[in-house]
Amino acid sequence: MLTNPFSPDFMERALIGGSLVAIICAIAGTWVVIRGMAFLGEAIGHGLLPGVAMATVLGFPVMLGAGASALLMTALLSALQRRGKLSYDTSIGLVFVGMLSVGIIVVSHSKSFATDATSMLFGDILAIGMSDLWTLTAALAVSLVIAKLFHRNFVAAAFDARIAQSLGLRPQLAQIMLVGLVALAITASFRAVGTLLVVGMLLAPVVAAKQWMVRIPALMVLGAVFGMLSVFGGLLISWYAQSAAGPSIACTAILLAGLSALLRRATRGFTRSAPAINELESAR
Repeated sequence: MLTNPFSPDFMERALIGGSLVAIICAIAGTWVVIRGMAFLGEAIGHGLLPGVAMATVLGFPVMLGAGASALLMTALLSALQRRGKLSYDTSIGLVFVGMLSVGIIVVSHSKSFATDATSMLFGDILAIGMSDLWTLTAALAVSLVIAKLFHRNFVAAAFDARIAQSLGLRPQLAQIMLVGLVALAITASFRAVGTLLVVGMLLAPVVAAKQWMVRIPALMVLGAVFGMLSVFGGLLISWYAQSAAGPSIACTAILLAGLSALLRRATRGFTRSAPAINELESAR
């Protein structure tokens, strides 16, 4: 029951691609959870719409259009932040609505966009090919390099930007690179779970891991493990229940986050009650 569904080549590629996505999302998602940047992830996820729509209409690779949208959105956010007249959330909101509006305009001018729009919004992980796997591998390598080179900058900026500035760690550059890291993760992941559900893969596995880990590298590793379990479980559910693969993976990730929180709460209650039980037995 656990291995037979992955006998077909397309299911095997989906499992490998989904696992790569899980690792990429764990790297970026750790910082999203620590910094409270869920709105940024949601905004970039929807901000991919114009690039993906244009690439689909013009016949270009979808990942190329998604990457172009992510780069444009990152550049716009960086430009608004340099001017310093708007709050970060306000800048994200303005850019997000603008990009989404342009995407909807492009979609409205396309006469046959229903199927493409469905896969774009909800993902089509079962259609992942070898070229997509190589693209995901390259995205994972870039994510690892960014996370390694800017780890100190990210940590310092997460706690106090002024201290980071005094230490010469350039918090503004760290913020730009962090937005780029999130954009890279979302661009790499939308093919698997779609632009509407990508934030689930970005947040849920890390939220599940955060119940057990405190150190950032360990949180990334355990988040990747939970993410891969979500992909494995979601694909199994999709196979046997004949449900959409992307939403099944996202729901599995959120379910694991809830189960992890419940299990952590139960173990805390057990460890707190154990000393009291020992005292009663010794009194007897």
